[in-house]
Amino acid sequence: MLRPVSQILIERSHTLGLEAARQHARHWAAQATAKFGVQCRYEAGSTQDVLHFDGSGMQGQLQVSAEQLRLEAELGFLAAMFQEKIEAKLHAQFDAMLAS
Repeated sequence: MLRPVSQILIERSHTLGLEAARQHARHWAAQATAKFGVQCRYEAGSTQDVLHFDGSGMQGQLQVSAEQLRLEAELGFLAAMFQEKIEAKLHAQFDAMLAS
């Protein structure tokens, strides 16, 4: 029997430019690794980067461009029970990231 997967999608437009957005994404990855043991793999591209993450009941990717951050995540069964809290925390992190 297949169970539904809980998903999170967060999109934020910004005016940081690609280099500053990269720095913020790498900082976010370092925090996620330190706090939650998430494994991250960063792929830099010429116009867009992709940060892949996996661990602590969540996997997904963060697409980083000069104008937008787009996070797509799938939550495992246990993490799905806390989806609202996880999503609220991610929204707050992205708001703070783009405010600085």
